Amino acid sequence: MADKMRATIFLGPGRLVLGEKPVPEVGPLDALIRITMTTICGTDIHILKGEYPVAPGLTIGHEPVGVIEKLGSAVSGYEEGQRVITGAITPSGWSNASLDGCHAQCGAGTPHGWKALGGWRFGNTIDGAQADYLLVPDAMANLTPIPDGLTDEQVLMCPDILSTGLGGAEAAKIRIGDTVAVFAQGPIGLCATAGARMMGAAEIIVIEHLPERCAIARRMGADHVVDFAIEDPVSAIMRITRGRGVDVAIEALGKQQTFEWALRALRPGGTLSSLGVYSEDIRLPLDAFAAGLGDHRIVTTLCPGGKERMRRLMAVVASGRVDTSALVTHHFSLDDIETAYDIFGHQRDNVLKIAIRP
Repeated sequence: MADKMRATIFLGPGRLVLGEKPVPEVGPLDALIRITMTTICGTDIHILKGEYPVAPGLTIGHEPVGVIEKLGSAVSGYEEGQRVITGAITPSGWSNASLDGCHAQCGAGTPHGWKALGGWRFGNTIDGAQADYLLVPDAMANLTPIPDGLTDEQVLMCPDILSTGLGGAEAAKIRIGDTVAVFAQGPIGLCATAGARMMGAAEIIVIEHLPERCAIARRMGADHVVDFAIEDPVSAIMRITRGRGVDVAIEALGKQQTFEWALRALRPGGTLSSLGVYSEDIRLPLDAFAAGLGDHRIVTTLCPGGKERMRRLMAVVASGRVDTSALVTHHFSLDDIETAYDIFGHQRDNVLKIAIRP
C-alpha cells in the first residue's frame, strides 16, 4: 500500500481540489477501508458554498462503500479484504447518546455545550470518504459487511440518503392508512416517498416540478404528483384530501417555502417531519402554526447510523422492497471529482446522484 492517497480537499468557500494526503494511521479501534465507490451529497454543496462551516484542509464526503484494508489491533469480528459500508453517522456505541438510543447524536455533547449534527464526523470533524482510503473510528460499531449478491451501486444510498429518507418517515410515525405529502423529490425526498409506502401510507402526494423526478416518484410509491409551478401545493393537497389535510408532511428540501407549505398542508394534530438541511433561520407563520394551538408535531431527523441500521437497510435493498438504482444518474472517477461537483452543485443534466469510483 502506498504512503500517499488522493483526497478531495476543502480549501474554503467555493474552493475544493483533488490533492494528496498521507494514508491514515490505524488506531486500535479503527479500520482503514479502501474506497470502491462514494458519492456527493447536498450537504457537501452546503460546505462548498460556505453555508455549513468545516475546517479548511478537510477531506469531505460521508457516503463510503469499500473493502477493509487494515484492522486495528483491538477490532474483532471482521476480516481484511471484506466488502463493507459504514454509515454517514458513526456512533461510538458507548456514549450517553448511544446508550440512550439516540445514536445519531453520539458526540453532540462537548465541554462547551451541545453541537448540531453531533454524530456526523466524516467530512465534518474528521477526514471523509471522497478519497482512496477512509479511516473508520469505532469500527466494531460501524462496519457492516455487504451481503453477497449486492453491488456497490445497490448499497451506495444506504450510508446516508436511504437512511435519512426512511428515517423521516419513521420519525413521523406514519400509520397504516395515513395520507402523506412529501415536499421535493430529490434523492432524500424520493427515499422518504418509498419509506412512507413501506410504513403503510394509503395515499402519498408528492410535490415536484422536474418531470424526470416525478416519474421516479411514481415508481417509489407516489399516488399523486403536484407540480408547484402549475398549482399551489397547499390548495392541491386540500383538493385531493377533500379539505382534510394530510396526516404527515415530510419536508425534504430545506427551504422556508417548502417548510411553510408542509405546515399549511397538515390536518389539525398532524406531523411535520423535517429532513432538509437549512442554511438560514426558519420562520413559523402564526396562522399556519395555529398560534401554537393546533396540536401539531414538528420532528427533525439526523440520518440514523451504526452497523445495525446499515444491516437493516441493506436487507431492505436485498429483499427488493426498495430500489434506489434510478437515483444514480451519473458515474465519474475520483480524478474527475471537480467536474462531478460542478454538475451536481449546479444540478445540470438531470442529475440526481453521482457514483464516484477511485
